[in-house]
Amino acid sequence: MDDKIKISAVSYLNSKPFLYGLFRNDFDKTFSLSLDYPSECGRKLANSEADLGLIPVALIPQIKNAQIISDFCISADGPVKTVCIFSSLPLEEVDSIYLDYQSRTSVQLLKVLLRDYWKLNPNLIEAPLDYIDKIGDKTAGLIIGDRSFGLEKKYPYVYDLSEAWKNYCGLPFVFAAWVSNRELPQDFINDFNACLADGVGRIDQVAQLFQSSHLNFDVFEYYTKYISFNFDSLKKESLNCFLSKI
Repeated sequence: MDDKIKISAVSYLNSKPFLYGLFRNDFDKTFSLSLDYPSECGRKLANSEADLGLIPVALIPQIKNAQIISDFCISADGPVKTVCIFSSLPLEEVDSIYLDYQSRTSVQLLKVLLRDYWKLNPNLIEAPLDYIDKIGDKTAGLIIGDRSFGLEKKYPYVYDLSEAWKNYCGLPFVFAAWVSNRELPQDFINDFNACLADGVGRIDQVAQLFQSSHLNFDVFEYYTKYISFNFDSLKKESLNCFLSKI
């Protein structure tokens, strides 16, 4: 019988420091890992196909016995760069917005910002797989993750949702947290957090590892300027505020 803890983690660039820390310390012998897009991480945890997941925080209320078990998360204090509305027109002139099928937190954040911050009511469309090619005229699109890199050069109007949240309520925004759906051994949790801390502490090495000539951005700058990994008291306050609004 396989007694390894099943982990589902986001496959995006922003999770690589966590994965680097886990594998660098041979901690992977204690778990089995699947790499998924965010909404799939949440689905697996909700359906007990995983024991622990780096999941979109909007899905936490849907997880039975949900417990945030880590001092680390995926968050941003201001612009995040990889969760944006891309548009050919100013947002107030947009009729429709495609909703990225890979996300749940970002979709809920968009709805909160449209309602409470921008006070706009465009038509929201569940996006097909090829929706990025359909963005144009009065139809904008919410795009998250690695697919958003470089798109700011293609579209004249870019609205960073984390930056908008910061302007709205003055708080950083938490996109994903490490959540379990059952009690995990304390020794595992302690070692897990130590590995995450090790990976986050080696950002320069991780950036060098994943920087390549075909990327049109600086990975180290992305990690240090746009992504925040520590789950501190302000982020916990922001998370509670966000969950209360959805």
